[in-house]
Amino acid sequence: MTLYIDLLIQDNDLVLDPSRQPVLVDDRVSIAQDIAHMIRDSGLLVTLVAERDRLRQRDCIQQLELLVEADERLVPGTARILEQDSGVYLVTARTVDFGLIEVTL
Repeated sequence: MTLYIDLLIQDNDLVLDPSRQPVLVDDRVSIAQDIAHMIRDSGLLVTLVAERDRLRQRDCIQQLELLVEADERLVPGTARILEQDSGVYLVTARTVDFGLIEVTL
């Protein structure tokens, strides 16, 4: 049974199938997409990438983790944001119903 359904968004645009209908995503993918959009809309990611001071970077990461943790579909205390490369961050969290999600920003 599907709990969450959303429209697939890639590169800030709606993804359409060959018949020009919106592509739907559900459950875990829907939650991951919502988390990515929440982070992007917060503006904190731009601040994080622009910040040079490691202490302020860590503070920004902590703010982002708290923002992600506010989603009621996630298990509290499981959100982590790790820097994979310069300016590339991996967000991981455990959902209540669907296991682990990963989002690369």
